[in-house]
Amino acid sequence: MKEIIVKNYKETEAVINSQNGNSFTVKNIIPQEMTDKCSANFVEVEPGNFAYGYHYHEENEEIFYIISGEASVKTENGDIILKEGDAICFPANKSGSHVISNPSKTQKLVYLDFGTANKPDVVHFTGTNQGMVVAKSGIYNFTK
Repeated sequence: MKEIIVKNYKETEAVINSQNGNSFTVKNIIPQEMTDKCSANFVEVEPGNFAYGYHYHEENEEIFYIISGEASVKTENGDIILKEGDAICFPANKSGSHVISNPSKTQKLVYLDFGTANKPDVVHFTGTNQGMVVAKSGIYNFTK
């Protein structure tokens, strides 16, 4: 970052991500073009949905902090249930595989997703032969 950034969760512009009938909302705290060393986003997941898909990073560590709602996080060691105020940290390797979902039938899950933003980073979609490289010049999908 080159400057101080202040964002309010309720006032930050939302970008809806959807795929195969699943959707979640990302509110960038640090704009992608400014993520040199760290990244931070507010993420909203409606009941029954998940965010991003099951994956791990080779280079970047991530931390989720639950602002409101309940989360179920699939990991290599089984599911972990999180509640408001909980934080979970993921290492940059296969043991850090994760996907966060909202098991609630009524309440939206809101969490802060932050971590390192080293580039390039290789992201593997665990259990598939798919992945992507996140580089300064863009995002490139690949099949192994």
